[in-house]
Amino acid sequence: MILFVGTPDIADYPFLAAGLLRRLAALVYDGLLLLALLFLVTACFLPLTGGTAITWERFPVLWLSHKLVVAAVIVGFYGIFWTRRGETLGMTSWRLRVERLDGTLLTWRDTLVRIGAAVLSWMPLGLGWIWCLVDRDGRSWHDILSQTRVVVLPKVKRRSVSGG
Repeated sequence: MILFVGTPDIADYPFLAAGLLRRLAALVYDGLLLLALLFLVTACFLPLTGGTAITWERFPVLWLSHKLVVAAVIVGFYGIFWTRRGETLGMTSWRLRVERLDGTLLTWRDTLVRIGAAVLSWMPLGLGWIWCLVDRDGRSWHDILSQTRVVVLPKVKRRSVSGG
């Protein structure tokens, strides 16, 4: 386990750490939304290629531009949600929130570090994600590396409105 100097004890925080299945379910929801956005991004590039695939061999500048725009959309998607609300649409569905260890919202720097670390978490067959099953505080590698955590929010009691 990696300890960071000056960080609060996670055990003192009242919310529960998010489990692996809940995290992955939210990731699937967000993945579907991102896929739709990336289809739109790619569709914007197709008129420039005459409707053919964007390949390095035929369109190196467009290929590189496309990859940079895709990366910007992914970072923007997570960054906007995480820096403003602490949760994406998929996370909202599963009552999850990502936050810094002190409970505050992520900054854009935190977002970039977390996304980069999440890529590392996937590389060794997803071991970085599975790590939350054995970590004392239920954190994955990208939680640890970015000094963030994903917590489960309490259920909101809804008042029933009586019709009259």
